Amino acid sequence: MMTSISEHNKKVTIKKFMKTALTIVFWLGLWFCAYKIVGLDVLIASPIDVAKRLLEFLPDGNFWLTIFNSFKGISLGYIIGVFMGSVFGIITAFSSTLNTLFKPFLTAVKTTPVVSFIILALVWLPKVSVPIFITTLMVMPIVWANVTSSIVNTDKELIEMANAYNFGFSKKMKLIFLPSAVPAFVAACKTAVGLGWKAGIAAEVLCTPQNSIGINLRNSQVYIETVDLFSWTVVVIVLSLILEKLLVSILDLCFKKVMSKGGYFIENTDK
Repeated sequence: MMTSISEHNKKVTIKKFMKTALTIVFWLGLWFCAYKIVGLDVLIASPIDVAKRLLEFLPDGNFWLTIFNSFKGISLGYIIGVFMGSVFGIITAFSSTLNTLFKPFLTAVKTTPVVSFIILALVWLPKVSVPIFITTLMVMPIVWANVTSSIVNTDKELIEMANAYNFGFSKKMKLIFLPSAVPAFVAACKTAVGLGWKAGIAAEVLCTPQNSIGINLRNSQVYIETVDLFSWTVVVIVLSLILEKLLVSILDLCFKKVMSKGGYFIENTDK
């Protein structure tokens, strides 16, 4: 029985790998065809030239320093955004007055083009702090809205049952509101990671901090180095995928732990 399950899992893994490989080959082939049709390196770089350039990056210490600097700043902004979004989300969930007061701010952040905030941030802050600020600003409303909505929409019967048992606020938070909010919080964090990364890189392109991915993208555009532009774009995409996969794994692990510790009241009340 165990052998058959193991073989089935192995087949599923191989099938998934083959699908991924075929997808990559398809898009690389489409890229190569577009390069051949256009026939101008200045407009579309060859995937072969880009691959060679990426291999040249790997032994370069400045390349890894650049990645570290961008990753550090954007990750810091992401963590701050998640923290602030969680705190304000909880506060506004329990205060309709504060929720009404802050709603225009959330609407403004969601609807205003990110480039407007980047330009304003360049006036207010040192350019090295702009990517951190922009990432925070993009991540915070997503987490904030999801946390508030999930707490507000908590099952009313569970709240009434907790009141009947004379649960205090901290116990309600631990056994009812937190397990209710965690799935939405995890979903918000997963959604925000890609948006925060893109916004942070966009901020770097405009504010050009030293030794960052953004300044390399900007220099590639200014000096019409299309191969470098495509190469750094590939780096951004790969880093975004790695960051997202890493974060999803961490969040899923934390989600399981929180639900196993805090969700027993909800589970028991269903019996």
